Amino acid sequence: MKNILTILIIGAAVLSSCKEEFLDLAPPTNLSSATYFKTEAQFDQALVGAYETLRGMVAAGAYMDEMRSDNTFFTYYAADRGPANWVEDIIMFRDNPQTTVTNGRYRNNYTGIARVNAIVDRIGAAGVPEPAKNRILGEALFLRAFYYFDLVQHYGGVPLHLKDVVSVDDAFLARSSVQQVYDQIVTDLNAAMPKLAEATVFPQSGRATKGAAKMLLAYAYMSKPEKEYAKAEAELLDITKMKYQLLTDYASVFNPTNKNSSESIFEIQFQEGNTGQQSDFIYTFLPKTTNASLLVGLPVSTLSRGGWNVPTEELVKSYETGDKRLPASISVIQGTQTGDNFTYEVEKNVVGYTPQAGKTYRYFIKKFLNPPYQREFNTNDNWPVFRYAGAMLLLAECLVQQGKAASALPYINAVRARAGLPALTTATAENVANETRHELAFENHRYTDLIRTGKAIPVLTAKGNEMKRLYTFVPANAFEVTESRLVYPIPFRELQLNNQLEQNLGY
Repeated sequence: MKNILTILIIGAAVLSSCKEEFLDLAPPTNLSSATYFKTEAQFDQALVGAYETLRGMVAAGAYMDEMRSDNTFFTYYAADRGPANWVEDIIMFRDNPQTTVTNGRYRNNYTGIARVNAIVDRIGAAGVPEPAKNRILGEALFLRAFYYFDLVQHYGGVPLHLKDVVSVDDAFLARSSVQQVYDQIVTDLNAAMPKLAEATVFPQSGRATKGAAKMLLAYAYMSKPEKEYAKAEAELLDITKMKYQLLTDYASVFNPTNKNSSESIFEIQFQEGNTGQQSDFIYTFLPKTTNASLLVGLPVSTLSRGGWNVPTEELVKSYETGDKRLPASISVIQGTQTGDNFTYEVEKNVVGYTPQAGKTYRYFIKKFLNPPYQREFNTNDNWPVFRYAGAMLLLAECLVQQGKAASALPYINAVRARAGLPALTTATAENVANETRHELAFENHRYTDLIRTGKAIPVLTAKGNEMKRLYTFVPANAFEVTESRLVYPIPFRELQLNNQLEQNLGY
């Protein structure tokens, strides 16, 4: 099986055909949807293109999920008022239907769905061997469910495009309800499951597996309007019977040498190099400075890119004493501040850190920092989406919600043991949520976790009050967290193009 990092960009044009003898508008040397989707290799290449769209979700998730939550904030930079405002608005619940990041995420999801639908609609009639056909179809249906899950969590009910768009009439649909979108996610995953293989060899290829589908299905059951915890429990228990296991050391989970490891259920693939497949998100998370060489090993400026996703003081202080995940996840850089310019001097251990008189310090995310790098803004890190530790904690949450706290204890305590923490004697909704926060910190789960567990409004209102206390630049109308603001606006451009769409309340 080809690794999904083998990206082939396919230019496909869907054109109405005239009689062959009259006029052939498609040059015979160009690929088109009419001539391309024929062989297993061609469908596999198209499928890789559908995976590629996942990469666009990483940066959007940092702004729309992690920074929107109580885990992180940002560093105010007076010299960057224009480009930064639209990002800051998202973080402070002041976004609008023309915000670039929220619009881009919406469009990116539908790009992935369109690529999947082209595969699903064509593979049935193609001369592809049945085993390969099933594998490709299983992965495609998983991806479609994944993209729709991301859409429904962040925008509510959205149009359900389930076939390839080949006419104007197909392109413009009304919004389906939230329940209808979840129903389709469940349908796609149940159809995909028998066609997907279990992960048995590590490192994995990076493709979707039965375990990834079960994890996504469990999330769907626990996130939909009417929760179905018993069904989620069954899927998560199945995952515990597979070959996944926790790595011994928490920090090693995020080392590129352990990509697609036995702890990985699904991750977004990147590769360092000159082929355009590299990751670069760590540069966004580093403090702003003219020279980040102390941290990355290269003389590079992060003034235009850094200063985002900065861990909050509240998060740092919330870790239990002895939690190994704190120094593995967060570090401190100390230096001097002149106006807006911060000069690095030394990196410090976050555990027990005391600010030095006359010095400025910045917390930053360490768990994705794996220097030295060979090229600027070019790293080899994958992005974790589902990990086995997350599956164990989601199962613990699911069991507690059903009144099975005793059954939840082994799962939460296994995660705590790796973190160097003592076992709990009782599992509660509160301590499971707290454990999940620290285990999955900075992996773009916290915001949707708060929504799923019903804690978003009080927790994020409290964060807003604290940010207003700490920073004079936070507007008075920021952090007005209401039920309607827990989803993002439908992009203004989509409303203009499709008169069947209606905007979400509050925008």
